[in-house]
Amino acid sequence: MFFEKEIVMFALPWGVRRAACIGVAGVVAALGAFPALAQTTVTAVMHAPLRGLDPVINSQYIVRNYAYMVYDTLLARDAANKIRPQMAERWTVSLDGKSITFVLRDGLKWHDGTDVKAEDCVASIRRWSAMDTMGQVMNTLLEGMTVVDDKTFEMKFKEPTEIALTALSKPSGLAAFMMPKRLADTPVSEPIKEELGSGPFRLVMSDFKPGVQAVFEKFKDYVPRSEPASGMAGGKIVSVDRVKWVTMPDPMTAVNALLSKEIDLIEYVPYDLLSILEANPGVVVKESKLRGNQSIARLNFSQSPFDNKLLRQAALLAIDQKDQMQAQVGNPKYYKLCAAAFGCGGAYASDIGADKVIKGQPEKAAELLKQAKYDGAPVVILHATDVPAFAAMAPVVAQALRKAGFNVQMRSMDWQTVAVSRASRAPVTNGGWSIFCTINGLVDVGEPLGYNAASASGKSGYFGWPDVPAIEEARAKFARTKDPEELKTIATDLQRRILDEVLFIPLGEAYSVSAWRTDMAPPLDTPVAVFWNFTRTGK
Repeated sequence: MFFEKEIVMFALPWGVRRAACIGVAGVVAALGAFPALAQTTVTAVMHAPLRGLDPVINSQYIVRNYAYMVYDTLLARDAANKIRPQMAERWTVSLDGKSITFVLRDGLKWHDGTDVKAEDCVASIRRWSAMDTMGQVMNTLLEGMTVVDDKTFEMKFKEPTEIALTALSKPSGLAAFMMPKRLADTPVSEPIKEELGSGPFRLVMSDFKPGVQAVFEKFKDYVPRSEPASGMAGGKIVSVDRVKWVTMPDPMTAVNALLSKEIDLIEYVPYDLLSILEANPGVVVKESKLRGNQSIARLNFSQSPFDNKLLRQAALLAIDQKDQMQAQVGNPKYYKLCAAAFGCGGAYASDIGADKVIKGQPEKAAELLKQAKYDGAPVVILHATDVPAFAAMAPVVAQALRKAGFNVQMRSMDWQTVAVSRASRAPVTNGGWSIFCTINGLVDVGEPLGYNAASASGKSGYFGWPDVPAIEEARAKFARTKDPEELKTIATDLQRRILDEVLFIPLGEAYSVSAWRTDMAPPLDTPVAVFWNFTRTGK
């Protein structure tokens, strides 16, 4: 454990001490009291460096993790995936099912000390829903939002629907974080210009070094809910003074730092280094299926060669999931071959298309290249090199596509640059791209409406910009449906269409493994790494 102490020692003759006391009296009076003798700081190495700070226009998971420190949500999901109030004290659904009224709970304050108001929430929902895939579907059904008073607002819909509760409670993707109205009124074409939330921590801007470190301090005016913590819901009780995220690009450096007590926690441990930590009695190593993930390759529909459906299907056939998982994970204990677009362990799991997705078929892929009259157009793969899991993905995809006959070029860069570059629609000869590989948490994958890779809304959708009206119609039907069996039927049809159009190529599922010092009580096993409700158990 790291202590930051400021202790005043008086080991001087009385005359000198008296003069010193007179000199510091004004300082002591200004402070009101001596500072605390110790501050508890937890230091963690997260899965990626933090650079961007706008959780609406940036879909990176590290930004989502940051947002849970600084912001809060109206609703949350508990450990049983049930929707619970968070910033909301309660909600009421009208008898006709067409409107929902939310009432905010007492004690909500922004980090500048001002009260959270209903108008802040309405503005936040508007900005968030313009970018989030589930929010966009919600907007097609939304008639309007009205502020009733400072603590109450109403959402009205064109027809009975529960999509608002589902969307506002989802824990990941673009979670619906609330922010002050003046920030939420920022156009989605621009990043917000302040970091002001109402969450359990506040970002220490003077210590923030993008890509290097982020420091958070406890927000002393945060009032936790009274219920016990459960999943992402319940009381967010902060038992440490500060949390520091530090970047260590070399995984072995991070492992050595944990062993030498320089850091306290590693969010994701590379699989090939697990044995080093497992052998150390001072470290806890634990697998989390809640933070399991699906690896995918995302194709660019907007230009050659993947504006051609046959060539997209050829790419899908070319890739072997086991090759990918062996390169990325290695130990079969921590991965699963899986064709399910919405996750193998989820409510909407399906094996439709497994004959095309699991085992690579380069010969059949080559036949499709001939059928499509592939002219050798370059396939440019964006290759993130600074995140171990990402670094392993692109080379395996590239090798499989080359074996099938594609002309593949790899463009290597850090993950932040990939995140920026994938927004480009320029030709590959001018900085554009054909494929990028990414990892999506199963918490997102299991939501057919919220999973961004499953959307096909064209230019307003997720990077790659597939425009498939039949898929969007099926997603809209999903939003209007309540019957569980019918939802499964729609999800199965969605998977068939997704794989036929090749919105993305499933590359397998893996389970994440975290490690922390034994002087920390276990962190909550949640879909998102959080830093509340755990304590120190010793030095």
